Amino acid sequence: MKLFSKNRLILGFSVLLMWISSCQEKAQVPFQDGLEQFPVLKKVLSEPEKYQVQIIYTRIDRNEHGNPLFTDFYFRLDDEHYFYPASTVKLPIALLALEWLEEQGIEGLDLDTPMRIDSVRPSQIPAYVDKSAENGLPSIGHYIKKILLVSDNDASNRLYELMGMDYINRKLREKGLNHTVITQRLSFPISPEENRYFNPVRFVDKSGKSLLELPGRHSDSVYVVPGLPKIGKAYYSGDSLVDGPMDFSFKNKFALSDLHGVVKRIVFPSAFFESEQFHISEDHRNFVLKHMSMLPRESKFPSYDSEEYYDGYSKFFKFGAGKDSIPSNFRIFNKTGWSYGYLIDGTYFVDFENKVEFLVSAVVYANEDEILNDDKYEYQELGLPFFAELGEYLYQIELRRKKQIDPDFSSLKFSY
Repeated sequence: MKLFSKNRLILGFSVLLMWISSCQEKAQVPFQDGLEQFPVLKKVLSEPEKYQVQIIYTRIDRNEHGNPLFTDFYFRLDDEHYFYPASTVKLPIALLALEWLEEQGIEGLDLDTPMRIDSVRPSQIPAYVDKSAENGLPSIGHYIKKILLVSDNDASNRLYELMGMDYINRKLREKGLNHTVITQRLSFPISPEENRYFNPVRFVDKSGKSLLELPGRHSDSVYVVPGLPKIGKAYYSGDSLVDGPMDFSFKNKFALSDLHGVVKRIVFPSAFFESEQFHISEDHRNFVLKHMSMLPRESKFPSYDSEEYYDGYSKFFKFGAGKDSIPSNFRIFNKTGWSYGYLIDGTYFVDFENKVEFLVSAVVYANEDEILNDDKYEYQELGLPFFAELGEYLYQIELRRKKQIDPDFSSLKFSY
């Protein structure tokens, strides 16, 4: 009888511990509790339809071999809901340019090989020099640096012209990125038909000898963003206000889950089937990771004015709302975008000192008047504070979270 009572006591105590543990875990569920200190985040999450907010947060644990184990949390994720992805599409463009480069298998053709871009149509612009490069010449590697450091539009457009839309979209499908369509140059106002024409490109060695020549090309494919994507209640076309939503059918699409997946693929390639990975060398992968995490002030070629391109310029989470220097223990491997009122960031966030790591991607719409192209967007008032607070909110959760095995960050500590 006493044994029975003791067992009942032990069982009851175990149930109590499980209940307490369950309550503690429940209190840490993201996006529900602990929002009082984050007023902009709380406001956005309380009106998710107005702000078109979507969030993916991936918690990372490590097994005894150091391999990552992922737990995903979602807030209002919807791959079918259209938002304009802006510069985030430059990340897969950069990665695919490296894949394209390795596929050529031409001796002497590498990241630094000079790249001469010609023009054969009125809508095309040649590029023979790049004064921001150490040797004054364009190259795939230098364009990728400019994309990852400050989200340079021209650099991305040049790689788009190199590969063409058919190569880009075919490769995306092969990797299982099924909610992405890339069909346009950025900040380059030409028609959908002109975006199907691609400049002639020639690669030359140091002596000027041609290593590879690509003629001007054209795609017969017509890629259309599905679902009749329209945004806003009105928009400006030149100086004219057009009443009605703006049609994005022939612009780019990059769903948040695909952005999150691309960041995850470059940081943790082994978490994916081989067919879903970007097929690039480890040297090229490290080149991307280094420049994803590099701050503009740390770059010599290209060189940037730190007043204009401050640390948080393209690092939205935790640091994007201010111009202070980011402490050296943090490294943010990411790609941002902002346009038409949308701000987007896909990030692998690391604190070397406190052994914190997590993946987070988010989009928010900061366009109170619902008019596009009027240059009246609430980026500073709402968009960037939202990202700063969301980054801090998740960082604090991770700081408090107990882990069995700490991550080894040695492979991510680059010389900048």
